[in-house]
Amino acid sequence: MQITSVGHAGFHIRTAAGTILCDPWVNPAYFGSWFPFPDNTGLDWDELGNCDFLYVSHLHRDHFDAKNLTEHINKDATVLLPDYPVPDLRRELEKLGFHTFFETEDSVKHTVTGAGGAELDVMIIALRAPADGPIGDSGLVVSDGETVCFNMNDARPVDMDVLHEQFGHIDIHLLQYSGAIWYPMVYDIPRRTKANFGKQKRQRGMDRARSYVDQVAATWVVPSAGPPMFLDPELRYLNDDGDDRFSEENGNIFPDQTVFLEHLHQHGNSGGVLMIPGSVADVHGADLSLTHPFDPAEIYDDKAGYIERMAERAAPVLAAERASRASGEDPLLPRLKELFEPIMTQSDLICDGIGYPVGLVLGDETVVLDFPKRVVRGPIDGEGKYRYGFRIDPQLVRTVLRDDEPDWVNTIFLSTRFQAWRIGGYNEYLYTFFKCLTDERIAYADGWFSEAHDDSASCELAGWEVQRRCPHLKADLSKFGVVEGNTLTCNLHGWQWDLESGRCKTSKGHELRSRKLV
Repeated sequence: MQITSVGHAGFHIRTAAGTILCDPWVNPAYFGSWFPFPDNTGLDWDELGNCDFLYVSHLHRDHFDAKNLTEHINKDATVLLPDYPVPDLRRELEKLGFHTFFETEDSVKHTVTGAGGAELDVMIIALRAPADGPIGDSGLVVSDGETVCFNMNDARPVDMDVLHEQFGHIDIHLLQYSGAIWYPMVYDIPRRTKANFGKQKRQRGMDRARSYVDQVAATWVVPSAGPPMFLDPELRYLNDDGDDRFSEENGNIFPDQTVFLEHLHQHGNSGGVLMIPGSVADVHGADLSLTHPFDPAEIYDDKAGYIERMAERAAPVLAAERASRASGEDPLLPRLKELFEPIMTQSDLICDGIGYPVGLVLGDETVVLDFPKRVVRGPIDGEGKYRYGFRIDPQLVRTVLRDDEPDWVNTIFLSTRFQAWRIGGYNEYLYTFFKCLTDERIAYADGWFSEAHDDSASCELAGWEVQRRCPHLKADLSKFGVVEGNTLTCNLHGWQWDLESGRCKTSKGHELRSRKLV
């Protein structure tokens, strides 16, 4: 098996049964905020795109690049389709001209036949919770009979047992380790507090990735799916390119590949592999040979200089992106009322879970999403500061309205081009709402939350008996749970519980069953 990095979460996998192109992202995403790091524009995308199979893990724009898919990827390729409850991914690919789909079943091994009748075993682990990507995320397992590759990209599977049951030992594991969110950078909180939150987020992200590495126990580990480059002058501060990149006191949530490889090494794992766009790994079972298109030191030894050079090249691209945004002066309240109120009326559980009016400060206009009353309105005199609020450039809102975007999380929020505040903990229901702005999506999400989570099984952690499945997204706490004092942290997403009361310290609801063992 030959695996070529094509940047970020993208890989080109060559086997005797044919080639698989995974998550081919090259064009800037999220209002020009994210660029692939390192740069991958110099790759031969026509050659890479002449593939036999295409795998797009989910609809996040750093995985689903519509422009690249349209211009360079073979439309006759067979799409390996994850088993999602909402068919948005298939619909979007069909719009681009893809017409042959191999529909997989979640966590089931399938055999596909490629060139010359050669066979390939594949399995897609499909995550279906509203918090996973835009209604779904997934990881791909590929076996050519000699080598097993697990491309986890930025998915967060909750059950690794099925992986080994179906494929045995994993030879090479490709996974995310770096941040891919807006927290805590966009929050209106004191600088020192923000730095402390960032340090915690950074460490938890690498701890979670290392936990997966330990569970998968592959011979080789390739850090991928991040971080992006931020080349807009307004966002350059988000790059982790300072002299403190390897410091434990660093509060930047976007560590790069070399930082995670050092993290692995410090924890006794010597199987880490650095790949940059164009790097080729020839993997034959436990044996791996690696070639690079050029010395990676040209990137990492002077990372700040490298990003500065990329920013100079990107200036015309960013100017064109800004020019493409929608403009206008008309009030946004009527349009947002038309969009949001029908969604609110269909989602009682989500609206009740949000529980408060939410303020949108859009330039000189404030729009209030009154979730308890299921209405969108203007502010009321004396209402005070909203428990949850967002300050957003109205131009961005006009653009997502113009483009009929069903997901503000996958457009505005991941751009980090906004400011947020909240009183109290994170509210999962609120961000789920902004991700589900169609009838089909909101019906699925509301139904998902309404289902009772299984907490009948228990496990023992540091002298406590706790329910085995996390109340948040059903992660196995015997593998992801860490107890410090009376606090349980689930390393899958960093959520925390007070073990004495079972109260969730991260968000409203989600109580945990727990008791102290004598």
